[in-house]
Amino acid sequence: MTVPLQRRPVRRTGVELPTVGLGTAGIAGLYTSVADDEAHAVVRRALEAGVVYLDTAPQYGHGTAERRVGAALAEVDRGAFILSTKVGRLIVPRPGGDTGIFPDAPPSDAVFDFSRTGILRSLEASLHRLGLDHVDVVLIHDPDDYEEQALREAYPVLEELRAEGVVRAIGAGMNQTRVLERFVRETDVDLVLVAGRFTLLDREAASSLLPACLERDVAVVVGGVFNSGILADPGPGARYGYVSASPDTLARARALAVTCERHGVSLRAAALQFPMRHPAVTSVLAGARSVRELDDCLAQLACEIPADLWEELGA
Repeated sequence: MTVPLQRRPVRRTGVELPTVGLGTAGIAGLYTSVADDEAHAVVRRALEAGVVYLDTAPQYGHGTAERRVGAALAEVDRGAFILSTKVGRLIVPRPGGDTGIFPDAPPSDAVFDFSRTGILRSLEASLHRLGLDHVDVVLIHDPDDYEEQALREAYPVLEELRAEGVVRAIGAGMNQTRVLERFVRETDVDLVLVAGRFTLLDREAASSLLPACLERDVAVVVGGVFNSGILADPGPGARYGYVSASPDTLARARALAVTCERHGVSLRAAALQFPMRHPAVTSVLAGARSVRELDDCLAQLACEIPADLWEELGA
C-alpha cells in the first residue's frame, strides 16, 4: 500500500516534510527485541510506501536505531530521503550500563551533554553510525533538566551549523511543551518535535505551543501519537508515558476506543490522523517494530474518518 502524502515546506530551509514520517525508536528494540533484518525491512518498506522522512536519535537503543537506519539506507540515493537526528546525549560504553527500555542496546550509558563540545561530538558520532556525511535536520533532544544550557550553549551551535550549510534545519524535540515554546519564542528554530502531547489522550500542545508555532511560522512534527502504545491497544498491561497505564488512563483510552468503534473506525486510525487536523502540524511520525506494524499504520492512515466522529472526539 502506498499512501498519498503531501509535502509541506519548512520555512526557508529547502526541506519539505511529508505529512507522515517514520519514527525509529521501535526498530531500535523499544520494549521488545527486534532483529536487524526486520529493522532494515521496515525502513525499506517505508521508503517504498512513500514515507521518505525518517527521524532517529542516539538515545534509541543507544545508537542501535542509527546503525540500523544507516545500514538500511546504505544503497539508497541520498536525495531519496529526509533524515533527522538529535543531539544532547553521548553514548558511553560501560559494562552493565543502563540501557533502560531498549533490550537491543549495547552495554552503555546515554549521558546528557548540552555543551558546545558535547553537541559537536554527538553529531559526529551520529554521522558515523549512520554512515552519512550529513543529515537534513538536527534537534536538541530532551533538555528538560538542562533548559538554560540548551538555550544558551547548544542552540547557538546548531545555528552555526545551519548558517554553514552543514544542516538544513534545526529545532528541538521533547515530551513536554513549556520548554519547546521557549525555543519557539526565544530562538530562530525551524521546527519542533513534540512527542505524546498532542494526542487523543493528551492535547496539552494545543493550548499554547501550537498557536506559538503558527505565529512564528515554526513547523511542528508530532511523535508518540499512540502515547507509548495505549492508543494502539488499550488492553491489559498497556503503557502510557513509557510506564504502565493507570486504571483511570486505561478507562479513558477504552472509552475512546468504544466511541471510534461506534463509528466503524479503529482507535489506531483516529490516533494517527488526529494531529494532522491542526494547521500547525507539518508531519506525524508513525513508529513500527515490524513490517506488519508499519503496513497496519499505513492502512489506518488511509481510512476515511467521518466528520461526526471528529466532532464527538472534540477534534
